[in-house]
Amino acid sequence: MTAAPASSTSPASVRVGAHVDAGDPIAEAAARGLDVVQIMIGDPQAWKGHEVAYPGGAEALKEAAEAAGIDVYVHAPYVINVATTNNRIRIPSRKLLQAQMDLAASIGAKGLVVHGGHVNKADDPAKGFDNWRKAVEATDIKVPLLIENTAGGDNAMTRYLERIAGVWDAIDGAEGADRVGFCLDTCHAHAGGNALETVVADVMAITGRVDLVHLNDSRDAFDSGADRHANLGDGNVDPELLVAIAREAGAPALLETPGGAEAHIADVAWLRARL
Repeated sequence: MTAAPASSTSPASVRVGAHVDAGDPIAEAAARGLDVVQIMIGDPQAWKGHEVAYPGGAEALKEAAEAAGIDVYVHAPYVINVATTNNRIRIPSRKLLQAQMDLAASIGAKGLVVHGGHVNKADDPAKGFDNWRKAVEATDIKVPLLIENTAGGDNAMTRYLERIAGVWDAIDGAEGADRVGFCLDTCHAHAGGNALETVVADVMAITGRVDLVHLNDSRDAFDSGADRHANLGDGNVDPELLVAIAREAGAPALLETPGGAEAHIADVAWLRARL
């Protein structure tokens, strides 16, 4: 798959954002002093009922974000698992992925983030890789589709670097693959057993790109498999590694850390002071 690598960035140019409530992400961004946000459209654990909550709907949110100079990313619901061999999950997952893609495009989102998913214990991981190929080919990719690494599960498609490589090899050459990118989550990488000292270079060697960073500390130990985010500097990740990844990735650094606006403001200040 031909993909341009993410451009290098100086520390001063790192754009810092946060995951915020979808009701009024523009106001949430202003409260935190951000120009990048991530939202979820609808219940992250539901298959149906997803709609833009912003007053006036999708077009109003798109216009407001453009007027305010806010870049918006959308995180797809957690229930999506396009890799599974279970038809009762995989087929609805593809449909929901397309629906979320359409919603993301309708608000002018810069990308749609989706977890890599998993196969069943008895399944050959190659089946999951091929299901990712089929999902990419079946999706009308209107905004960049950013596959995110995950923290736990031996059967996960994107916990381990070799599995990420399997996904990328499978989708190589698939129609729409040029619009598939990567979202690197630092908590997930740490909890998943991937060395943060080299993770940006390791991912870049596989995918050719890092489009977005979920910059999160981790409540739990290295290789724990636990997806539990912590505020920056309060968890088990070496703080200098978090800063180094934000510098090296050449992509917006989005916080998914606990707490509301005040906690995010503190995390943003923590990061910017070190950048």
